[in-house]
Formats: sequence, structure tokens, C-alpha cells
Amino acid sequence: MSSTDLRFASRDQHRSWLASQARLPGGFRVGSSVFGFTPFELDKPAKMKLTIIACDRPTADFAAVFTRNAFPGAPVLVGKRRIEEPTLGAIVINNKISNVCAPDGVQASERVCAAAAGLLNLDPGQILPCSTGVIGWRLPVDAMVAHLPAALATLQSASVLPAAEGICTTDLFPKVRRAELFGGSIVGIAKGAGMIEPNLATMLVYLLTDLQVPRNRMRPLLRTTADDTFNRMSIDSDTSTSDTVALVSSGQVPCPEINAFHAALTQVCADLTEDIVRNGEGVHHVIRVKVNGAPNRHIAERIGKAIVNSPLFQCAVCGNDPNVGRLVMAVGKEIGAGSTKLDSSRLRLSLGGLEIFSGGAFRLDRDKETALVRHLRDAELYQSVVPADGVTFKPPVDYPPHERCVEVGVDLDLGNGQAVILGADRSHEYISENADYRS
Repeated sequence: MSSTDLRFASRDQHRSWLASQARLPGGFRVGSSVFGFTPFELDKPAKMKLTIIACDRPTADFAAVFTRNAFPGAPVLVGKRRIEEPTLGAIVINNKISNVCAPDGVQASERVCAAAAGLLNLDPGQILPCSTGVIGWRLPVDAMVAHLPAALATLQSASVLPAAEGICTTDLFPKVRRAELFGGSIVGIAKGAGMIEPNLATMLVYLLTDLQVPRNRMRPLLRTTADDTFNRMSIDSDTSTSDTVALVSSGQVPCPEINAFHAALTQVCADLTEDIVRNGEGVHHVIRVKVNGAPNRHIAERIGKAIVNSPLFQCAVCGNDPNVGRLVMAVGKEIGAGSTKLDSSRLRLSLGGLEIFSGGAFRLDRDKETALVRHLRDAELYQSVVPADGVTFKPPVDYPPHERCVEVGVDLDLGNGQAVILGADRSHEYISENADYRS
């Protein structure tokens, strides 16, 4: 998916590259602030980041797609109403608490919107709220309202990086991608590290552009782009309650070719998709599955998801163990559960570009096994550092050293359906992060 093969030797080098990508399109300002509070549900100090993305002037050209989880967060419920508004003026985002099924959650989101609108000289209906973090807890609305002026005081039009950093929760690093065309640009930021198998979106993604794209063209483009990128990844097969992708145009630069805009938007979203997987909780390897020869695209996507969501295959990859039997198992499980008839003699599987299955049998030998281990190790982002207590696993890096993937190929030879699916391995760090998430 990614259009690049970036490599970083240090955190500073990665941050320098992020800064080079982060120049804001014309017509936008961003700001962020941090404050301390004590959650209503837990007597333990916590910190929350407030992030604001503000338009210089309210715009009619905006779009958003949201999670299909049946328990959406209050900001998603409010956001679906905001889509019907004539204009959008700002987005207000908080981390730490996701405001999902909390008492009076919608009223809490609306109170924050009203306070931000008063400070920005906007109507509350022109504010899109977003929240991410612990599910079930209440927003500290009074503290958020009190600290909104501090976030507004930091608004600037130079770089989106403060917003990319401000929306992070368990993310190891911020994510920024850009494309330039027709004298304008598209800049995207994302957060997401766990609870990721999207359904129309990913966790939180904000795409800003100064190119003129009317809302009636923008909205179907965003839905198609989300399906082709964010909907083709999975870290843990869980769909978040707060998934939101928003696209906003300030309309300052003419866009003479909508197809070129669509291609650039797709590439930005594809790169962010890969960034999200690479930044997943405890991820040591990104897994890229290319499925060809399926009866249709839907079946190709299902087979790819079955592979990246297999706990046994995820664990094998984490351990740099090319246990290809688990790969065949995952393909067979998905096909066996559906109506597709598989001719195993036509199935071909590869790992790291090496054929491992064809003609109904495995094609393995000692040299190939050695090469497969080497491929897995070359794709590893970092190795686990076992802590002194044997429990609290933490990644030793907070930047992506490279963009290599574990490459899996599947050819069913049953039709023209194809898909590229991104996933990740399953590590000690993932278990540790999610076992201790609230405590």
C-alpha cells in the first residue's frame, strides 16, 4: 500500500521527517493543550489532551465516515448530525476518555461544542466533537471547558504536528502523511493502535486540504477511499466504538481534475493505514497479504482478513517462526466456512516471495526454511525486551525503524477478485498493554 520505503535510524530522524510532511494546507489552524484531572470512576490522577482543528472560515465542503459498531460513542452520534449541517468551522478532539455509553454522554459532547463555539465565534452546530480513550467513563466536562482557552491560545497555521501528537493515546508515535498537487495539498493525521478492524473508518483520522472539492463529490470519494484503505486492515479484529474519518476542504486552491485528487487522497489514506498498523499496540511485524484469483473482491478481502486475524499465525510471525501450516489453516478455515469451492491443486501460497504451497502440497526444504526465517527477521520492527518483573513489556523504540512487511501471497486461481490486506503479529507487549490499559 505504502508509496515509500522509509527507514529511520533514530527518533529524532523520524520526528524531523514528520515535521517535513506537516505543513498545513491554507485555511487551517491547529492547537493543543494538556491538563490534569481525576476520572469520576477511578481515584487516580490522569492527563487529557485537547486538540482543536479550526478553519479560518466555516466551509460547506466537508465529509466524514463513522464506525458501524452498534454501541457508538456520543461524539459519533453528534457527528452524524453534524454531517447534515450547512457548514463546519472546527473539530474538537480529546483523548483519554472516549465518551461511549456514559451517562449524559451526548449532552457532555454538546457542552464542549458550545463552549468551543463561543470562543471561536461559531455556532455549536459548526463544531465536530471527537473522543478516544477508555470506554464507559464520563468526560470531565467542566475541566475541558476550563482548559479550552489554553488550547485555543496555541492555534497556529504552520504545522499539523501538534494535532498529530495531541490525538495519540497508546500510539508510540504520531502519524502524518501528505500529497501535493495543483499548487495545493492534502495533509492527513491519524491515531490508532488497538481495537482496530474498521467498518467504514479507522480510529481517528483527519484529512485537510486547500483544494476545492465540493461536498457532493467529496463524500462519495471519502467512502470509496475508506473502503479501499482503512477497511483493509486489522490489528486485533475489533471494531472501535469511536471510529471517525473526516475530510475538510478550505477551498483556497482550484482543483481541475477530481480523479487526480481521488488518487492523491487514496495514497495519503493508504500510507496512514500502514502507519496505523505499524504503530499498533505491541506490533513487531506488519503483515501484508495480497490475495489474487478469488471469485470476487469480497471473498479476497475475507481470506486476507482471516490470515491476518489468525491468533496462531500472528504468534508464529511474532516469534519469527515460518509455521506455514497455520497460513494454510487460515485460508482453509475461511473457505470452508463459506460457499466457495476450493481446488487445492490450483492454490498457490508464498511467504516473502518464496513459493511454499502449490499443486496441493507444501514446497519446503531446509534452504527455504532458512530463507523464510530471514524474511521474518528482516521485517521485524524491534525485539522484545523482557523486563525485570517479567510482566511489564514495553517496546524499546518509539519510532518506526523501517517500512518492511511480512509479505504473504495467496492465489486461488478461481476468478479476478483481488485485495491487499494489512495486519500485524501478536506479542507480549499487546497482552501487557491491554491487560493494564485502565490501571
